[in-house]
Amino acid sequence: MSPDSQKLRKRSVVIQGHRTSLSLEQPFWDALKEIATRRGLSLARLIAEIDAARSGNLSSAARVYVLDAMRAQR
Repeated sequence: MSPDSQKLRKRSVVIQGHRTSLSLEQPFWDALKEIATRRGLSLARLIAEIDAARSGNLSSAARVYVLDAMRAQR
């Protein structure tokens, strides 16, 4: 894993009309984009779904979502 892939990348999204941001490492952003594409969703819509189902921090919830999606593919 390259040092660049370990850096947090902060991005802003609009969820239910409110601007928020989350910080994820690039591999998580890449995985979220792949998942959104497979599901026919925009990245913002997928993040909104993750937000609606979360109980903690949005960035952590996104990482867990990616992990669960990858495990489901096995």
